Amino acid sequence: MLNNEITVGLLLGGASPERAVSKHSAQGVLKALRKLGYNVVLIDPAYGKDQPQIESEYFTECDCSPILSSNYIDTINSNLFEDVDIVFNALHGSWGEDGKVQSLLEFKKIPYTGSGILASAASMDKHITKTIIKHSGVSTANWILIEKSSFDFEKIKNIIDKKLSLPLVVKPNNQGSAIGLSICKDINELERGIELAFQFSKNILIEQYIHGYEVTVGIVGNQVLPVLEIKPKNEYYDYECKYTVGMSEYEVPAKFPKEVCKHLQSQARLAYNSVGCKNYGRIDFILDKDLNSFCLEINTLPGLTSTSLLPKAALATGISFEQLIDRIIKTSLNEL
Repeated sequence: MLNNEITVGLLLGGASPERAVSKHSAQGVLKALRKLGYNVVLIDPAYGKDQPQIESEYFTECDCSPILSSNYIDTINSNLFEDVDIVFNALHGSWGEDGKVQSLLEFKKIPYTGSGILASAASMDKHITKTIIKHSGVSTANWILIEKSSFDFEKIKNIIDKKLSLPLVVKPNNQGSAIGLSICKDINELERGIELAFQFSKNILIEQYIHGYEVTVGIVGNQVLPVLEIKPKNEYYDYECKYTVGMSEYEVPAKFPKEVCKHLQSQARLAYNSVGCKNYGRIDFILDKDLNSFCLEINTLPGLTSTSLLPKAALATGISFEQLIDRIIKTSLNEL
């Protein structure tokens, strides 16, 4: 099929804390889809059947009507997808990346880009991801899972004394974009970090902090992209550094020894395959001072903004942003 014979439903926005990031990604994707000649239908599942009538309203900072996760089911059950050949999932965070939207789309037999239900659900649950990849031979920092329902700070301190050591990373178990994440250098910071993380998730991770180099490896189809090093202006690659132009520098291909880069790419593919990812994704690592790698997380729907990492890595191999979007769609269609 020619591109102008394909209608893409661009799923954007959503009701998660990453709504703004999703809109930002979708703007770039929309521009690329139009350049590539695809027909595009914009759909924000958080609006339900009450979709904006003007295209620009999908991207405004202020929402046009109430944003509710309960609207997703009404959206999928509506006639908005009648002429859609494939959905480009540009949602981020809960619902978009955790398998919920994927399960709704599959129930309605609507094709979509990205990984399936199980891979999406696993990758959005950091505890499950780390458990699976560790079992598969991928190195990851030591961690413990804390449930809000049984939280006792004194008990947590005792567990940490036995299994971990300060400094520590505290983060929600099911959020992305460094939302709710803290690096804690003492007990007081740890207590505040736990309190913050619980604002975004009922379960949180306390993970051994590894000081070193932040790197990522993208995968598109069967192609493992070059290692990309992230050099944030802040202490770590936080929300500001991720989405503010000039707050991070990037080096791709990264200038680590060849054997280190090959090992990272091998670990990335192993992690990607271990949770059943498909079509495209990005695996984040940190290297310690001795260049030992530790996998941080798997992104089944990596960002596609002007500062995003997957497009930068793709470009280093000669794949333009438009070609990347086209490849994601064609790869996803071939999986059907």
